[in-house]
Formats: sequence, C-alpha cells, structure tokens
Amino acid sequence: MSTRADIVKAVFRGLQRSYKSWSIEVGPLRATGVPAILIGAAGIVLASGVTAALVKGAPRLPETLSEARGLAEALTPSPKRLPS
Repeated sequence: MSTRADIVKAVFRGLQRSYKSWSIEVGPLRATGVPAILIGAAGIVLASGVTAALVKGAPRLPETLSEARGLAEALTPSPKRLPS
C-alpha cells in the first residue's frame, strides 16, 4: 500500500505538471506556470474594478461623452471647405 508521503508526493507532481501547462502569450508578454496564473488572476481583478467603476459612474456617462465630443470638436482645426 502507498504511504501518506507517497500520496502527497504524487499530488504535488500532478500540480507541478498542471502549473507548467499554463501559459499566456499576449504580444511581447509571455508567461508560463505560476506567473501565468498570477497574471490571469490580476486580469480578472482589474476587469472587476473597471466594471465596478463603470457601474458607479454610469449615470454621468452620457454627459461625460457629450462633453468629450465637444472638446474634441473644439480642438480640431476647422475643416477646409471647397471654394464655390
């Protein structure tokens, strides 16, 4: 029969294999193993924070977008018109 130590070693070997199989490649960023898992978890937390911020500011969003559009129009030079 297997001892407890053998079972624990087998579990950790399985975890090690699964950690090595995790990989993330986004542009120049490449991570494998535990760093890939940490980057994935950080991405989920970041997405949750952005979503919470959008939900909190949703009532003011139409006004903000309108003001941003007006600012963009004010900063662009007037379009050239064809002579008639």
